[in-house]
Formats: sequence, C-alpha cells, structure tokens
Amino acid sequence: MSTVELLDRADVTARTPAGSPRGRRARLPDLRRWISPVVLIALWQLASGSGLLPPDKLSSPWTVLQAGVETARTGELGAAFAVSVGRVGLGFAFGASVALLLGIVAGLSTWGNVLIDPPLQMLRTLPFLGLIPLFILWFGIGEEPKIILVALGVAFPLYLNVHSGIRNVDDQLVEATTALGFTRWERLWHVILPAAVPQTLVGLRQSLGIAWLALIVGETVNANAGLGYLINNAREFLRTDVIVVGLLVYAALGLVTDALVRLLERRALRWRRS
Repeated sequence: MSTVELLDRADVTARTPAGSPRGRRARLPDLRRWISPVVLIALWQLASGSGLLPPDKLSSPWTVLQAGVETARTGELGAAFAVSVGRVGLGFAFGASVALLLGIVAGLSTWGNVLIDPPLQMLRTLPFLGLIPLFILWFGIGEEPKIILVALGVAFPLYLNVHSGIRNVDDQLVEATTALGFTRWERLWHVILPAAVPQTLVGLRQSLGIAWLALIVGETVNANAGLGYLINNAREFLRTDVIVVGLLVYAALGLVTDALVRLLERRALRWRRS
C-alpha cells in the first residue's frame, strides 16, 4: 500500500464519527483472533479423545479444566498463586529500582556512563539463569535466590532501555530548552524524562516477561511453595493436568501484567496521539 493510500485511509478514519456503525466496529474487539486458539483447543480435545494423545503425555483440555477447578476449590492453587506473585513483586521492585537509578545516572552523566555502563554491559551477557547454583551457595535455598533471580531478569532490559531512551533524546529539543532559558532541572523534568518514557515502557514490558521466566526456573529448584512447586509435585505423580494448570496460570499472569503495562502506555503517552 502506498503512502498516499495510507494517508487517505487515515483521513477517512479521522472523519468517521465515533457513534457511526463504522466507528463502533473500529472499537469492537476483533473476534477473528479467537479462531486459531479455539481450533487448536478443539484439535487437542479430539486428539485426546481419540487416543492419539495419551493422558500420561498430555491431559485433555476438559481434564485440565477439571483439575484447575479442583485445585482452586481446595485452596492449593490460590496459595501457590499468592506465593509466586509475592516473589515476582519483590524481585521486580528491587530490580526495577536499581535499573531506573543506574539508567538515569548513566544516561544523564558522562562520568556515570563511563563508570556504570561498561560493567553492566559485561554482566548482562552472563546467562543469569546459570547463576542459580552460585546463588544457592551464597544465599541458601530460601527465598533470596528466587527473588534475586527475578530482580536480575528485570534489571538488565529495563536499564538498557532507560539508558538508551535518555541518551537518544533529540539534540534539537535540548538546544531549544537552552535557548528558552530552562534550568537543568526543568530540562530534565519537562524534556529528557518524558522523551525517554516510550522506550522505558518497552523495557518494562520486556522485564516483566523475563521476570516470569526467571520465576519459573527459580521455583522448580528447591522450592517448597509456589506455582513451580505445584508443577514439580504434579510431575512426581505424573499429573499432566495439574502441570498444564500451573503453566496456564504462569501464562495468564504474563498476559495480565503485559496488558497493564500497555494500558499504562496508552495513558502515559496520550500526548503523542494529540
């Protein structure tokens, strides 16, 4: 599609009244996106019902649903859910605080960039999931290794995006603030930090995705509570239905947190649309 056609379509969309049928259709969710998930679940159920997919390999969707209802009714799922969310919350708070502080300092200061960025660039290349044995030696098998693992997963992508967002602010904007007589604080508050917000939110979405990945790995090693512990317990008893329930809860948590960040992004970046 050419640029002219895109502009014409944008003009038609802009002139379409919000209350018109076309405007209402534009606001409705696209139900076609549900076609492939529903088809996949139906094929899964058919394969399980016909015996092509043995239950010891993967339980049917109906069995998984029943297992989810049962674990929720007994309170086992709720307790595991609360523990896992608490771990991610603590790890995220710690990792995000450190990443924001270091990213702002390294982005704004030349000396900060020289002293902070090189070691962080080296550390981020380490496979942080491979640090689990070292964390166990340092901190034992309690909560600390799991929380620190989540914090590391959060810190590096968020730091990179904050640092890049600040360093890549348009030089012409900075020069304009100097010409207008802005103080250093006013320049930082009104220009530099707002300009870095879009990339910071991208880093936030990446960080949350990695946080759940780090939690899954951390909870399957020496855990006595949480969704990972629930999955490990089910593995011992060949309960593939409970394993899938735990994985689906992990996936749902990841989708919910990503949706919350996207909602925050729409609200924080309304000025770009206007």
